[in-house]
Formats: sequence, structure tokens, C-alpha cells
Amino acid sequence: MTVETAEIDDAELIRRSASDPEQFAALFDRYARQIHLYAARRIGTQAADDIVAETFLAAFRRRGSYDLSFPLARPWLYGIATTLIARHRRQEERMLRALSRTGVDPLPEPMADVVVSRVAARDKERELAGALASLSRGDRDVLLLIAWEGLSYEEVAQSLGIPLGTVRSRLHRAKKKTRAALGEEEL
Repeated sequence: MTVETAEIDDAELIRRSASDPEQFAALFDRYARQIHLYAARRIGTQAADDIVAETFLAAFRRRGSYDLSFPLARPWLYGIATTLIARHRRQEERMLRALSRTGVDPLPEPMADVVVSRVAARDKERELAGALASLSRGDRDVLLLIAWEGLSYEEVAQSLGIPLGTVRSRLHRAKKKTRAALGEEEL
């Protein structure tokens, strides 16, 4: 990303890309890594490469319909990625069920992180994966966009094209079901 594009908001880059498609590359530079990590945690590292490529291809093709009143394209890109991930839903559920049975996380982590997290959370990891697999797709999408990606409720609503109240109710339901599956009491 050039110094020139580093200070331009996403909406302006998208607007400029109508006449200069190269401008869209700055969005890829800004968000590809985040989208890749999100997709890798949802459906595995191999499929994440495809999801990132498909996400940015779809975004590039749809850039003419982007609502330029939103200065950040991040929620829009997560929405596209989440929709693409939904196509891989069966694979995602199989991966989470396998993690629930085996306790082996398919996403490699740095060795220091592996040692600390495995020692501290080995038992809960299987239970958590099983709990996530048992959630409806909509509830799981909301929970993971908030928990893994740090999106705000408003950004999740924008990403998934649902009302803010639906985000809140899905998150509440997902937390309640996850706590119950983990044998934890409500706070």
C-alpha cells in the first residue's frame, strides 16, 4: 500500500476503483490477512485461501453497489466472507465435530502459544468445539464475528445484513447455549 492510499478511507478507495481498478488493491492489503484468519478459524487454512480470493473477487465485482456512506469496508468484507463460508457449512461442522472428538486444532499456532493454551484449556477446547458445532449457523456467525474478529454489534449487523436486535438476540442465545454445553452457570 502506498503512502497515498494509506490515508484514504475505504469508501473513497472503492469510489476511485471505478475509474482506476488498481485502487482496489489497497483494500486487499488492508484486510486480506484479517479475512484469512477469520476464514481459517471457521473452515481451515486450506479453504481460507479460497475464501479470501473469492471474497475480494466478489467485492471487486460488487464494488459499484457498495454504500459509500460507510467509510470502512471491513464489515462488508466480513459479510461477503461469512456468506461464502456458509457454502462450506457442512465442512465447518465436520471440522468442529472432529475437534470436539479429538481435541486437535487444525490451525497451527506458534509453539509457545501451543504449549500454554494446550496445558490450560485442553479439556474445555473439545467441549467448546462441540458447543460451537451445535449452534445454528446464524448464531455461530454472530458469536464468532464478535468473539474472534472483534466486530461491534453494528458491524455484525451490517456484515450479515440483519437488524441490530437480531444480532443481540442471536448472541444472547449463542452465549446461553455455549455456557450450558460447557456446564457453566449464567452470570
